Amino acid sequence: MLPRLLGLMTAAATAAVLVAVPAQAHRDEDVTAKLETPALYDENGADADDPAIWVDEEDREDSLVITTAKEAGIYVYDLEGEEVQHIEPRPAPGEDDAPGRYNNVDLVEDFRLDGERVDLAVASDRGMDTLGVFAIEDGELEDVTADDGPLIFSADQEEINGERTAYGLATWQDRTGAYALVSRNAETEVALLKLRADGDEVTWEKIRTLHLPASFTLPDGTEWAPCDDTGQEAQVEGMVVDETTGTAYLGQELVGIWKIGADLEGEPELVDTAIEFGLPGVYDPETDECEYGENPGYGGEHLHTDIEGLTIYHTNRNKGYLLASSQGDDSFAVYELEGGNDYLGGFAIEDGRVDGTQHSDGADVVNVSLPGYRGGLLVVQDGDNTPEGSDESSTNFKFVSWNEVANDSGLDLRTARGHR
Repeated sequence: MLPRLLGLMTAAATAAVLVAVPAQAHRDEDVTAKLETPALYDENGADADDPAIWVDEEDREDSLVITTAKEAGIYVYDLEGEEVQHIEPRPAPGEDDAPGRYNNVDLVEDFRLDGERVDLAVASDRGMDTLGVFAIEDGELEDVTADDGPLIFSADQEEINGERTAYGLATWQDRTGAYALVSRNAETEVALLKLRADGDEVTWEKIRTLHLPASFTLPDGTEWAPCDDTGQEAQVEGMVVDETTGTAYLGQELVGIWKIGADLEGEPELVDTAIEFGLPGVYDPETDECEYGENPGYGGEHLHTDIEGLTIYHTNRNKGYLLASSQGDDSFAVYELEGGNDYLGGFAIEDGRVDGTQHSDGADVVNVSLPGYRGGLLVVQDGDNTPEGSDESSTNFKFVSWNEVANDSGLDLRTARGHR
């Protein structure tokens, strides 16, 4: 059984029971990327973060990988990793205000807009505390964000400048409409938004919010909160929704992976906790780092903080895998999607035709074969990309064939067609 905390733990809750049986990641061969996108450099204000894969059902060769690059906006790539479109972020509203900052991105299919059905790319705009919404038409993104789209967490520009704004994002749909889950920077809060057409633009309204715990009662009765900058809570970024069950998985970066109904009703449950869960630490403002004590061993066995990008690969309607970026050890943890989300193992993307992946943030996977990617395509952010002949700090995205993950990870994973 997975090490887990049973039910919702809060500082006022009684000690939760941790059950653990050792399980180690098994790696037979190296999983390698087929190709990578051009390097994005910090000095240019570009920082790769999160991908979303749009499949062109009429001609899969024209499918796109839509990515965020924070202050550098949105970059769109073809299946060869070549840039086909760049969208600048919104300008700062005032001299002392921050410009737009696109953080996470996800997709909505067949959204009814101005009498037509269109696919949408939806991004969290951390700089503006709003969404950026783009219609995907003829292989290009067109901005259809409502000018008067409401602020998600802030009351006014002064609060926006405090930077506790929209952060992570995941979309989902059911028969009642299209929704986005949006997390808040430096807080444990997650908001449920419903997307609505407003003429030829898209706006949204907040339905409800969820506050995950900021502190926890450990089995020895002591209270623990993750060590971070004073006044900041353990935020969520990586999120994904399994639409077949209506289940949302939320990655609280310094805590673990939660699951809850995508409508944010009911009680969240921890699927797994970070190895560092319960680790005592004190933040030192002079060094901007935490000084840690001895680990009491209350955490899980598989995830190293930060816990980042979450994505789902479906092998059929009700089965598949939840993938999570274990940023602290440059690996990806794999959990069974059904039942109790049993841990299956982990894999890393190593050096091959292109360099490997380290400190990965966002990830996305599709379960349909695309040209050059049998069994599906996995795209992951590389937080420590090192272009040949360069010492400059850069980031980018790696494209990996799902068949290579299934066959070379040593985890006996399957493809959507039910065979390896």
